[in-house]
Amino acid sequence: MFKRIDHIELVTADEERAVRFYTEVLGFSVRSRFTVPGGLNLVYLDLGDTTVELMSFTDSTPAPRAEGERLGYRMMALEVDDMQRALDELKARGVECTWGPLVRPAYARAEIRDPDGNSIELRQWIAR
Repeated sequence: MFKRIDHIELVTADEERAVRFYTEVLGFSVRSRFTVPGGLNLVYLDLGDTTVELMSFTDSTPAPRAEGERLGYRMMALEVDDMQRALDELKARGVECTWGPLVRPAYARAEIRDPDGNSIELRQWIAR
């Protein structure tokens, strides 16, 4: 019945800043852009078989984020070939690691944040 995650939705306070981060830093490409009546802008970004739908509002500002855990989006995970190389490249682009890296026998895991504070897990599978 269920096959895969189709896309991840992220509400952003600054559409162009988010597009730059996901394309220039993480390597996504812009598939399409739409404006929905009522002031909703949508940008679809692809990385391999993964799609992120960035949402921004022209007529209002999203509510501030509550601190700590909450229901809804928690984070997405991006697989990397080499954790240390990925962290080094991100740091060179001004993106600091916010957690980790934690290295286990089967994987390495770390976290970064996008410009809106959304957590992004980085995962390197060492053994499957």
